[in-house]
Amino acid sequence: MANTTQTSKDAREAVAGVADRSKDTAASAADKAKDTASHVADRAKDMASGAADKARDLAGSSADKAKDLASGAADKAKDAASAVGRTADDMVGKVGSGLGSAADTIREKAPHDGMLGSAAGKVADALDSGGQYLEREGMSGMANDFTEMIKRNPIPAVLVAVGVGFLLARATRS
Repeated sequence: MANTTQTSKDAREAVAGVADRSKDTAASAADKAKDTASHVADRAKDMASGAADKARDLAGSSADKAKDLASGAADKAKDAASAVGRTADDMVGKVGSGLGSAADTIREKAPHDGMLGSAAGKVADALDSGGQYLEREGMSGMANDFTEMIKRNPIPAVLVAVGVGFLLARATRS
C-alpha cells in the first residue's frame, strides 16, 4: 500500500506540476496577447492619425482649389460684365449717332415752310439733342440720370412702374 500511496503522491505532484506549467503557459500567453493587442492598438492609432492628417490635408487642398476656382470665375464674370458694359456704351453711342443722322435727313428732306416745316424742324432738333445726349453720356450717364429722376419724383416713378407691370402682365397672359 505504500507503493500506492507513493504513486498517488507522485501523480498529484505530476498533476500539480502540469497545472503550474499550464498556469505559467497561460500567463505567458496572456502577456503575449496583451503585448500584441497593445502593439496592434498603437499601430491602429498611428494609422488613424495618419489617415486623419491626410484627410485634413486633402480638405485644405480642396478648399484652396475651390477658392482659386471661385476667384477665377468671379474675375471672368467681372471681365464679361465689363465687356457687356463697353458694348452697351458703344451701342448707345451708335444710336446717338444714328439719331443725329436721322435729324440731318429730316432737315434735308422735310419742307422748310409752314406748319409742317416748323414741326419737322422741332423733331429734327429733338432728335439731334437726344443723339448728342446719348453720345455724350452713354449708358452709365443715362442710368445715373434715371436714378436721379426717380429720387426727385418717387411717386410718379412708382405709378409708372405699376402701369408698366400691369401692361406686361396683360401682354404675357394673352
